[in-house]
Amino acid sequence: MKTGKVFLVGAGPGDVSLITVKGMESIKQAEVILYDRLANPKLLDFAPADCELIYCGKLPDRHILRQEGINSLLVEKALEGKTVVRLKGGDPGVFGRVGEEAQSLVEFNIPFEIVPGISSGIAAPLYAGIPVTHREFAESFAVVTAHDKSKAGKPLLDWEGLARGVDTIAFYMGVGNLPFICENLTQHGKPAETPVILIQWGTFGRQKTLQGTLEDIAEKAVKEQFSNPSIILVGAVVSLREKLKWFENKPLYGRQILLARTSIGQSSLVKELMEQGADVIEFPKWKRESVAADLDKAIAADNILFTSTESAEEFFKQLIEKEIDIRRITAEFYVLSGKTKRFLNSRGFQAQLWEEVPESGNLLVVGDASILNTTQYGIFEPLITVKKEIDRSYNVLFKRMFDEAEINTVLFPSAASVKPFLKEVDSAGLNVDELLAGAEVACLGNEARKEIEAAGLKMDIIPGEPTKDSLINSLQY
Repeated sequence: MKTGKVFLVGAGPGDVSLITVKGMESIKQAEVILYDRLANPKLLDFAPADCELIYCGKLPDRHILRQEGINSLLVEKALEGKTVVRLKGGDPGVFGRVGEEAQSLVEFNIPFEIVPGISSGIAAPLYAGIPVTHREFAESFAVVTAHDKSKAGKPLLDWEGLARGVDTIAFYMGVGNLPFICENLTQHGKPAETPVILIQWGTFGRQKTLQGTLEDIAEKAVKEQFSNPSIILVGAVVSLREKLKWFENKPLYGRQILLARTSIGQSSLVKELMEQGADVIEFPKWKRESVAADLDKAIAADNILFTSTESAEEFFKQLIEKEIDIRRITAEFYVLSGKTKRFLNSRGFQAQLWEEVPESGNLLVVGDASILNTTQYGIFEPLITVKKEIDRSYNVLFKRMFDEAEINTVLFPSAASVKPFLKEVDSAGLNVDELLAGAEVACLGNEARKEIEAAGLKMDIIPGEPTKDSLINSLQY
């Protein structure tokens, strides 16, 4: 059997859009992905549907996968002839142990590539409004581990060299050793009034910061219960933050949104929410399979309603595969959402919202199997093009994500999103009351509002119009 290949990929600091083009290309061709805690799980949405996903961090039902085990898995999967991606937070060469993994591959003559990523020691400060170098404040910069593998975990560093010879210092994962760090820097010549900032979950929408000086930051961190994953940035350049901070000025900064997911892949709504500064977790995770459809029904139909973008995509895909001329379909097209309407527009077709479907003429409804159980559309002929089901293998990962986030908003983008969400919260072993405790419930459209109220949930945010812009305006604090 031909040996596979391994890509040791830097996932960047957290923001999905900060991964490199080459890193994304590696994910899209992967057959196996080993990922760690600091790699944004949203990146896994870009992997092929049949890709094997292996989490290397600690999960509730098992211990952490140790480095030796990771090395062995990389070798094992590559020797099976597979394309393997090791997805690591930040840059793999900055405290990422990529050297050890690469050495293991060399021992077995396994081809590999190392794909650099943006390091959090540079990216997190920039998202907090702080360049690590500046002609007036800092001409040197150092990245330093804030813990080591000794029993005490106190790093043995050239403290005098750092204190006297480096203008800006980024300590990685060192909140637990913060008093030790501050004490050594001041003892070796760094002024006690030197500015310090802690940046937790840098570049994520949940990013938090805490400012102080070498004299008082450790006490502040205890009071605020600040924890890892965090970057500790020390230096005069921190004083630029008040003038240059930009990420925290985004309209939805501070919104940690749990979005009831109904589709596969990242939606334009999620993308827009994240671009506006929100942190978004999509739940549950869906997977789909194509279903061979009787397209003669479409030729005979007077009106066709597409219930989702996925069903419309599969409809046109099968038309092409079966070499059916689209001009044979004379029906009027209708949709449930603006997303599906835009998809049809991209194919050169106009469509109206489903409320405009006339009473006369036969109606063909295109969707997944759920359309068989609805009376929403009156009398209609079903055409199933996709089989869509929930991928519960992600549930244990969702538990970890919910533990790390502080969800303050639950968003239902459509009526169809309400029941599957509530059902899967229960299936995942989560308590809906605890999950929604303290969170505002928002929806998009009257149909979603009706479903939410029927489920006994209290509505907090209802946009004036069922549009992304109106939703974003209503979510601003």
